[in-house]
Amino acid sequence: MSDGPLAGRLALVTGASRGIGLAVAEALHDAGAHVVRLARSLVDRTADGRTDLRCNVADPAAVERAVGHVLADRGVPDIVVNNAGMFLIKPVQETTAEEFSRTIAVNLTAPFLVTRALVPHLVQRGTGHFVTIGSISDHVAFTGSTAYAASKFGLRGMHEVLRAELARTGVRTTLVSPGPVDTPIWDPIDPDARPGFTKRNAMLQAGDVAEAVLFAVTRAPRVDVTEIRLLPTVYSLRG
Repeated sequence: MSDGPLAGRLALVTGASRGIGLAVAEALHDAGAHVVRLARSLVDRTADGRTDLRCNVADPAAVERAVGHVLADRGVPDIVVNNAGMFLIKPVQETTAEEFSRTIAVNLTAPFLVTRALVPHLVQRGTGHFVTIGSISDHVAFTGSTAYAASKFGLRGMHEVLRAELARTGVRTTLVSPGPVDTPIWDPIDPDARPGFTKRNAMLQAGDVAEAVLFAVTRAPRVDVTEIRLLPTVYSLRG
């Protein structure tokens, strides 16, 4: 691990207990980074080049505590991956106000809180990399995705402003927007039984997204990979 391309680097990944977040965390760890994983289901521990912190990233106080812990114990992260998210498919008339608010909180407010807490430190140092895990739904509108699309379109907007604000600071930004990925997020939806959905065996794998993240963060300092879009080779227009 010590001789990997990210040896000596510190990475922070949100929503890193499963799915894309876990795959990204493992890819960065295997490349030599010490990885801090944030998720509500984790238990605080440090071992084997990993630090796990239990954190609800939609809670401002919890984010402040977690970031403070990382800064005090590990220093300023070199790589920050905002991945935590939730998925909701419901027509607008069936989406409750609570569901809409919760989706916005997890998919949009949470990355804002993490980014806001860390931007000054990365800018002061003059190096670092913010990676935002978006979705095809950050640029394509699918029926039944009112809350999810609102959160992901908003996330794209926030990321684009972040890119503009960090230009010429030395801090790089990458938006990774994958199509459907076969993770547990699809379990309650069962796309195999729903017409027009990409079947799970044709979806991207979490490791595919992790490879894209690793590619972006291991480029030479002169290279800023601003955006990566990934789609399954066999893909349904429904998602």
